[in-house]
Formats: sequence, C-alpha cells, structure tokens
Amino acid sequence: MYKHILCPIDGSETANAGMHEAIQFAKEHNAQLHFLHVIDTYIPIVDMSGDFNITYMIDILRENGAKIIKKAAAAAEKAGVNADTKTIESVGGRTAYYIVQEAENWPADLIIMGTHGLRGISRLVMGSDAENVLRTSNVPILLVKSPHAER
Repeated sequence: MYKHILCPIDGSETANAGMHEAIQFAKEHNAQLHFLHVIDTYIPIVDMSGDFNITYMIDILRENGAKIIKKAAAAAEKAGVNADTKTIESVGGRTAYYIVQEAENWPADLIIMGTHGLRGISRLVMGSDAENVLRTSNVPILLVKSPHAER
C-alpha cells in the first residue's frame, strides 16, 4: 500500500523515534524510505560586540546535518532498508512547508515523523512542525510520539 515513505529528521529524540518507526515500517512493507533534513540558515543573533561569524555557524549546521543524515542512512542500511537522503537549506522558512513540498515532489505516499505531543501553552508558544504538516499535507501522516512526550 505505502511504497514511498518520507521521514523528516533533525537529530532530536523525537525525530529519532519517528526515524526508527519509519525504518521498521519500510522494512515490513518493502518500501522505499526517503530521509529529509531541513537546515534553517537564518541566524538573527549577534554577539555583544556586534560580530558574528554567520558563515562559521552555517558550516556547523551543515556539518551537523550531514551527521544526522549519515546516522539515519546507516540505521536503515543496518536494518536492510533501501533509503536515500536529502538536505534542504532554508532561510527562516517553516520546516513544515519544506516537508510538505518534498512529500509532493518526491512523491511520497506516507510521511512518518516524530512529534513532541505538546499541548496547551507549550504548543501555542513553541508551535509544532508535525501539526503544521498534518494541517497542510495531502499525504497521509503517521505521527510517532517521542518517548519523552508531554504527558
């Protein structure tokens, strides 16, 4: 039924819960898995002297993104799952927008992603990429709660 699974990852425990579920699901259904990592290169902070090496910070974000993608690909390979990866760089855009676009362009027939399970004020203040994907995607979504989700 689902043969093309998109799994957004950011290296967090929440995203890792979604990643492990996506790997297991892809294995059980002999599906192609596509990991997506979005790097937000918008950095509006400067230090007290007014100096800030944005290029250096972006390089760190890229390096961390490469590690996250490599770890996900290795986990899929270890499980015997066919997976590919993609990294997208944005400049302050909502991560959810890029996830939905990738689901349409790839094309995915299922998105599996982790969620913090935030409620009330926490959700209002922090927002939720998972919720925004859920509201805007035409692709079915499987949300996986983090082991440390709000109770």
